Amino acid sequence: MKNTLKNTSVKVRRAKERGHANHGWLDSYHTFSFAGYYDPNHMGFRSLKVINEDRVGPGKGFGSHPHEDMEIFSYVIEGALTHKDSMGNSSTIKAGDVQKITAGSGIVHSEFNGSTKEKVHFLQIWILPDKKGLKPSYQEYSLALSDPKAPVTLIGSPQGGNNVVQFHQDVYIYKGSLGQAEICRHDIKPGRGLWIQMIKGKVSLDDNELSAGDGAALENQRTITAKALEDAEFLLMDLA
Repeated sequence: MKNTLKNTSVKVRRAKERGHANHGWLDSYHTFSFAGYYDPNHMGFRSLKVINEDRVGPGKGFGSHPHEDMEIFSYVIEGALTHKDSMGNSSTIKAGDVQKITAGSGIVHSEFNGSTKEKVHFLQIWILPDKKGLKPSYQEYSLALSDPKAPVTLIGSPQGGNNVVQFHQDVYIYKGSLGQAEICRHDIKPGRGLWIQMIKGKVSLDDNELSAGDGAALENQRTITAKALEDAEFLLMDLA
Protein backbone atom coordinates (compact mmCIF):
# COMPACT_ATOMS: atom_id res chain seq x y z
CA MET A 1 0.00 0.00 0.00
CA LYS A 2 1.35 3.41 -0.93
CA ASN A 3 2.08 5.94 1.82
CA THR A 4 2.25 8.92 -0.54
CA LEU A 5 -0.78 9.97 -2.56
CA LYS A 6 0.08 10.61 -6.18
CA ASN A 7 -3.02 12.74 -6.65
CA THR A 8 -3.42 15.47 -4.04
CA SER A 9 -7.13 15.87 -4.88
CA VAL A 10 -7.73 12.43 -3.31
CA LYS A 11 -7.71 12.48 0.50
CA VAL A 12 -7.81 9.06 2.12
CA ARG A 13 -9.30 8.47 5.56
CA ARG A 14 -7.91 5.17 6.80
CA ALA A 15 -10.14 2.87 8.84
CA LYS A 16 -7.56 2.60 11.63
CA GLU A 17 -7.35 6.41 11.94
CA ARG A 18 -11.06 6.88 12.68
CA GLY A 19 -12.46 7.72 16.08
CA HIS A 20 -13.39 4.64 18.11
CA ALA A 21 -15.75 4.02 21.00
CA ASN A 22 -16.36 0.56 22.48
CA HIS A 23 -19.18 0.46 25.01
CA GLY A 24 -19.35 -3.31 25.18
CA TRP A 25 -22.78 -3.63 23.61
CA LEU A 26 -21.76 -1.08 20.93
CA ASP A 27 -18.51 -1.00 18.98
CA SER A 28 -18.50 2.16 16.87
CA TYR A 29 -16.03 3.80 14.46
CA HIS A 30 -16.45 7.47 13.55
CA THR A 31 -15.15 8.78 10.22
CA PHE A 32 -15.94 12.34 11.33
CA SER A 33 -16.17 14.06 14.71
CA PHE A 34 -19.10 12.62 16.65
CA ALA A 35 -20.26 12.57 20.29
CA GLY A 36 -17.14 12.29 22.50
CA TYR A 37 -14.77 12.07 19.53
CA TYR A 38 -13.54 15.43 18.23
CA ASP A 39 -11.02 16.02 15.45
CA PRO A 40 -11.02 19.52 13.90
CA ASN A 41 -9.49 18.07 10.73
CA HIS A 42 -12.42 15.69 10.24
CA MET A 43 -15.68 17.58 10.76
CA GLY A 44 -17.49 16.26 7.69
CA PHE A 45 -17.36 16.65 3.93
CA ARG A 46 -19.70 19.18 2.31
CA SER A 47 -23.25 18.30 3.47
CA LEU A 48 -22.04 14.90 4.73
CA LYS A 49 -21.64 15.17 8.52
CA VAL A 50 -21.56 11.65 9.98
CA ILE A 51 -20.40 8.21 8.86
CA ASN A 52 -20.54 5.77 11.77
CA GLU A 53 -19.77 2.10 11.37
CA ASP A 54 -21.60 0.38 14.21
CA ARG A 55 -21.69 -3.17 15.55
CA VAL A 56 -24.43 -3.75 18.11
CA GLY A 57 -24.59 -6.83 20.32
CA PRO A 58 -27.54 -9.26 20.29
CA GLY A 59 -30.70 -7.80 21.80
CA LYS A 60 -29.01 -4.44 22.46
CA GLY A 61 -29.50 -1.03 20.90
CA PHE A 62 -30.22 2.67 21.13
CA GLY A 63 -33.24 3.55 23.27
CA SER A 64 -35.71 6.28 22.28
CA HIS A 65 -33.89 9.52 21.44
CA PRO A 66 -34.70 12.66 19.42
CA HIS A 67 -33.38 14.01 16.11
CA GLU A 68 -34.21 17.08 14.06
CA ASP A 69 -33.08 18.77 10.85
CA MET A 70 -31.05 15.84 9.57
CA GLU A 71 -31.28 13.24 6.79
CA ILE A 72 -30.38 9.91 8.43
CA PHE A 73 -29.44 7.05 6.11
CA SER A 74 -28.73 3.52 7.34
CA TYR A 75 -27.23 0.62 5.37
CA VAL A 76 -27.25 -2.82 7.00
CA ILE A 77 -24.13 -4.88 6.22
CA GLU A 78 -24.83 -7.91 8.42
CA GLY A 79 -27.64 -8.90 10.75
CA ALA A 80 -30.97 -7.15 11.36
CA LEU A 81 -31.81 -3.67 12.65
CA THR A 82 -35.20 -2.98 14.27
CA HIS A 83 -36.52 0.57 14.09
CA LYS A 84 -39.46 2.29 15.84
CA ASP A 85 -40.33 5.98 15.70
CA SER A 86 -42.82 8.63 16.74
CA MET A 87 -44.32 8.65 13.22
CA GLY A 88 -45.69 5.16 13.89
CA ASN A 89 -43.14 3.25 11.82
CA SER A 90 -41.96 -0.12 13.13
CA SER A 91 -39.89 -2.49 11.01
CA THR A 92 -36.77 -4.63 10.84
CA ILE A 93 -34.31 -4.13 8.01
CA LYS A 94 -31.79 -6.85 7.16
CA ALA A 95 -28.45 -7.13 5.39
CA GLY A 96 -28.66 -5.38 2.05
CA ASP A 97 -31.54 -3.13 3.13
CA VAL A 98 -31.44 0.67 3.36
CA GLN A 99 -33.45 3.14 5.40
CA LYS A 100 -33.82 6.93 5.25
CA ILE A 101 -35.34 9.18 7.89
CA THR A 102 -36.02 12.85 7.35
CA ALA A 103 -35.94 14.07 10.95
CA GLY A 104 -37.08 17.55 9.91
CA SER A 105 -39.08 19.38 12.58
CA GLY A 106 -38.40 16.54 15.02
CA ILE A 107 -38.79 12.81 15.60
CA VAL A 108 -38.10 10.33 18.38
CA HIS A 109 -36.88 6.87 17.42
CA SER A 110 -35.11 3.77 18.70
CA GLU A 111 -32.82 1.25 17.01
CA PHE A 112 -32.15 -2.25 18.28
CA ASN A 113 -30.43 -5.39 17.15
CA GLY A 114 -33.23 -7.50 15.74
CA SER A 115 -31.42 -10.75 16.61
CA THR A 116 -30.93 -12.43 19.97
CA LYS A 117 -27.90 -14.36 18.69
CA GLU A 118 -25.96 -12.35 16.12
CA LYS A 119 -24.49 -8.85 16.04
CA VAL A 120 -25.90 -6.27 13.66
CA HIS A 121 -23.31 -4.41 11.58
CA PHE A 122 -24.42 -1.25 9.79
CA LEU A 123 -23.41 2.16 8.51
CA GLN A 124 -25.30 5.22 9.64
CA ILE A 125 -24.81 8.35 7.56
CA TRP A 126 -26.08 11.84 8.41
CA ILE A 127 -26.57 14.52 5.76
CA LEU A 128 -27.61 18.11 6.39
CA PRO A 129 -30.91 18.90 4.62
CA ASP A 130 -31.30 21.93 2.37
CA LYS A 131 -34.06 23.33 4.63
CA LYS A 132 -34.90 23.32 8.31
CA GLY A 133 -38.25 22.31 9.75
CA LEU A 134 -39.19 19.80 7.04
CA LYS A 135 -42.07 17.41 7.61
CA PRO A 136 -40.62 14.18 9.06
CA SER A 137 -40.77 11.11 6.81
CA TYR A 138 -39.52 7.54 6.56
CA GLN A 139 -38.45 5.25 3.69
CA GLU A 140 -36.90 1.81 3.41
CA TYR A 141 -36.27 -0.80 0.73
CA SER A 142 -34.15 -3.84 -0.06
CA LEU A 143 -31.24 -3.64 -2.48
CA ALA A 144 -32.20 -7.16 -3.50
CA LEU A 145 -34.79 -5.42 -5.67
CA SER A 146 -32.00 -3.77 -7.68
CA ASP A 147 -30.18 -5.27 -10.66
CA PRO A 148 -27.69 -7.74 -9.13
CA LYS A 149 -25.43 -7.48 -12.20
CA ALA A 150 -25.07 -3.69 -12.08
CA PRO A 151 -21.61 -2.70 -10.77
CA VAL A 152 -22.98 0.66 -9.55
CA THR A 153 -26.60 1.26 -8.54
CA LEU A 154 -28.27 4.54 -7.58
CA ILE A 155 -29.91 4.10 -4.17
CA GLY A 156 -30.55 7.71 -3.06
CA SER A 157 -31.11 11.06 -4.81
CA PRO A 158 -32.92 14.42 -4.48
CA GLN A 159 -35.65 13.11 -6.79
CA GLY A 160 -36.09 9.66 -5.25
CA GLY A 161 -37.92 7.06 -7.31
CA ASN A 162 -38.45 3.33 -7.64
CA ASN A 163 -36.09 1.71 -5.09
CA VAL A 164 -34.32 5.05 -4.63
CA VAL A 165 -34.73 6.94 -1.35
CA GLN A 166 -35.23 10.70 -1.54
CA PHE A 167 -32.88 13.17 0.13
CA HIS A 168 -33.74 16.79 0.85
CA GLN A 169 -30.26 17.76 -0.34
CA ASP A 170 -28.29 17.75 -3.60
CA VAL A 171 -26.64 14.40 -2.97
CA TYR A 172 -26.65 11.13 -4.88
CA ILE A 173 -25.67 7.86 -3.21
CA TYR A 174 -24.64 4.81 -5.23
CA LYS A 175 -23.96 1.26 -4.08
CA GLY A 176 -20.89 -0.22 -5.77
CA SER A 177 -20.44 -3.97 -6.08
CA LEU A 178 -17.44 -5.15 -8.11
CA GLY A 179 -16.06 -8.59 -8.79
CA GLN A 180 -12.29 -9.05 -8.74
CA ALA A 181 -10.59 -7.09 -11.57
CA GLU A 182 -13.87 -5.39 -12.50
CA ILE A 183 -13.63 -1.64 -13.20
CA CYS A 184 -16.13 1.18 -12.83
CA ARG A 185 -15.86 4.88 -13.65
CA HIS A 186 -17.80 7.86 -12.40
CA ASP A 187 -17.87 11.31 -13.99
CA ILE A 188 -17.77 14.27 -11.63
CA LYS A 189 -19.55 17.48 -12.64
CA PRO A 190 -17.73 20.78 -12.02
CA GLY A 191 -18.00 22.03 -8.46
CA ARG A 192 -19.05 18.67 -6.99
CA GLY A 193 -17.15 16.31 -4.70
CA LEU A 194 -17.23 12.59 -4.03
CA TRP A 195 -16.89 10.55 -0.89
CA ILE A 196 -16.28 6.82 -1.24
CA GLN A 197 -16.80 4.60 1.82
CA MET A 198 -15.53 1.04 1.60
CA ILE A 199 -17.72 -1.74 2.99
CA LYS A 200 -15.96 -4.95 1.94
CA GLY A 201 -12.95 -6.04 -0.10
CA LYS A 202 -10.30 -3.86 -1.74
CA VAL A 203 -10.23 -1.44 -4.66
CA SER A 204 -7.59 0.63 -6.38
CA LEU A 205 -8.85 4.20 -6.67
CA ASP A 206 -6.67 6.43 -8.82
CA ASP A 207 -3.50 4.67 -7.56
CA ASN A 208 -4.70 4.52 -3.94
CA GLU A 209 -5.59 1.15 -2.39
CA LEU A 210 -8.73 1.23 -0.24
CA SER A 211 -9.86 -1.55 2.08
CA ALA A 212 -12.93 -2.17 4.25
CA GLY A 213 -13.57 0.81 6.53
CA ASP A 214 -11.41 3.21 4.50
CA GLY A 215 -12.94 6.36 3.04
CA ALA A 216 -11.75 8.84 0.43
CA ALA A 217 -12.72 12.39 -0.52
CA LEU A 218 -12.25 13.48 -4.12
CA GLU A 219 -12.45 17.02 -5.48
CA ASN A 220 -11.21 18.91 -8.54
CA GLN A 221 -11.38 15.84 -10.76
CA ARG A 222 -13.47 15.09 -13.83
CA THR A 223 -13.53 11.30 -13.56
CA ILE A 224 -12.56 8.61 -11.09
CA THR A 225 -11.75 4.99 -11.84
CA ALA A 226 -12.10 2.18 -9.31
CA LYS A 227 -10.71 -1.31 -9.95
CA ALA A 228 -11.52 -4.18 -7.63
CA LEU A 229 -8.38 -5.92 -6.32
CA GLU A 230 -10.77 -8.50 -4.85
CA ASP A 231 -14.55 -8.71 -4.62
CA ALA A 232 -15.58 -5.36 -3.18
CA GLU A 233 -18.56 -3.31 -1.98
CA PHE A 234 -18.66 0.41 -1.29
CA LEU A 235 -20.89 3.46 -1.16
CA LEU A 236 -20.19 6.37 -3.51
CA MET A 237 -21.65 9.75 -2.48
CA ASP A 238 -21.77 12.55 -5.05
CA LEU A 239 -22.30 15.90 -3.27
CA ALA A 240 -22.83 19.50 -4.31
